[in-house]
Amino acid sequence: MTIMIRSKLQLRLRRKKRIRARIHGSARRPRLTVFRSLQQVTVQVIDDDAGKTLMAASTREAKAKPTVEGAKKLGTLIAKKAKEAKITTIVFDRNAYAYHGIVKALADAAREGGLQF
Repeated sequence: MTIMIRSKLQLRLRRKKRIRARIHGSARRPRLTVFRSLQQVTVQVIDDDAGKTLMAASTREAKAKPTVEGAKKLGTLIAKKAKEAKITTIVFDRNAYAYHGIVKALADAAREGGLQF
């Protein structure tokens, strides 16, 4: 009997696939997706119908570290960019990350910045 050991990455990609099957962004309501790495946190606002990234931001652009405080700065930055592009409602894609810590701080800051999920 062989036991399959899955890595953290494989498990995260599986969760991501399940989530993306239900979440879809459009021109009227684009998808805000989050990616975390050890170096930075990045977010993109994506129109899935056209297959285009409308805008993106990272903690490097916000001159912040990939921490909860940095995520708050990133959330306000992406909300500001979205408002300039006249986007007010989005679909939030946590990208298989648990909704706490950095991801939650980013989402809360984006909401405070005027985005509606």
